[in-house]
Amino acid sequence: MPILNRAAELQEEVAGWRRHIHQKPELNFDVFETAAFVTEKLKEFGCDEVVTGIGKTGVVGIIRGGKGNGSTVGLRADMDALPITEITGKPYASQTPGKMHACGHDGHTAMLLGAAKYLAETRNFAGSVAVIFQPAEEGGGGGNEMVKDGMMDRFGIAKVFGMHNMPGLPVGQFAIRPGPIMAATAEFTITIKGRGGHAAMPHGTIDPIVIASQLVGALQTIASRNTDPVESVVVSVTKFHAGDAYNVIPETAEIAGTVRSLKKDVARKAEERLRQLCAGIAAAHGTTIEVDYDANYPVTFNHPEETVFSGDIAAEVAGDAQVQRTIQPVMGGEDFSYMLEARPGAFIFIGNGDSAGLHHPAYDFNDEVIPHGVSYWVKLAEKALAA
Repeated sequence: MPILNRAAELQEEVAGWRRHIHQKPELNFDVFETAAFVTEKLKEFGCDEVVTGIGKTGVVGIIRGGKGNGSTVGLRADMDALPITEITGKPYASQTPGKMHACGHDGHTAMLLGAAKYLAETRNFAGSVAVIFQPAEEGGGGGNEMVKDGMMDRFGIAKVFGMHNMPGLPVGQFAIRPGPIMAATAEFTITIKGRGGHAAMPHGTIDPIVIASQLVGALQTIASRNTDPVESVVVSVTKFHAGDAYNVIPETAEIAGTVRSLKKDVARKAEERLRQLCAGIAAAHGTTIEVDYDANYPVTFNHPEETVFSGDIAAEVAGDAQVQRTIQPVMGGEDFSYMLEARPGAFIFIGNGDSAGLHHPAYDFNDEVIPHGVSYWVKLAEKALAA
């Protein structure tokens, strides 16, 4: 079945909501205006319940079907933005310096609002739909907070589904895979404690910059020499801070970065090896290296049955030829992983067309995607909760 006529009719209205949200980006859990806007719309649509403050600032709307009792399916969108200065020049560009919707969460929220409006109008299903609007996906673990807050049990959610736009994938196409679709993530900060001194007399110092430089190279052997080549792991050093003057060797240096993998055992071995390298290099130079290692988002793992179901729904909307069912995993992280650990479900990508990449200051969500996304959500809910 192609795009729903009603979803096409809603496109302009939903795009207006999206652009309103885009102009007022908020970070992490501080999505107060966005959550208030979502709450207002859900009440306006006539949702049977609208509950705020789930996982600090999350919002859940419950829409009961008109075909009797049944289970509850959860549909999730994220609401938070990023600490990036926008350069799109669009008339609806961010009005807050240093913050922008550079990952399309404004579009995700707007599409789920469009689906909520449609489902509240028609109620052509048995059971209930829980529309989940989550804060703090960009590093704050808002999905985990909503799960820990008892969301799944409180609303009786049996299955849960998520969706994210993908630049480079044509508008009207979808992509999914069973099993790991996005990576587990970890963040590390490594502090090298040397002995400072005059740059002209390095022999009297323990130079933390030289040691940190050796460590940057050594960390790359975790992927190239310590991990099976057929496995996936990424170790990236993204910060290097040391020194303040041309003629002073500093006391300390700090490097930081991220580790990403698709399997728990690979993630564990990467952490072990990182710590071993730090200890070995510290011993070789007669100094101390401290490691702060934070394993955060787990692997986003699509459940097999729900993955097939999601792909079939996407094919109803777009046609089977427009659905990639075995996309390569993406090494970015996604805290929808916590919801998939709590309940069966699947995470799917929807094409954003030829746009700038995610987390880029020139990125903008493509409003032409809206009818496809709204149709996907509606058809998924109706089919999952068929009488």
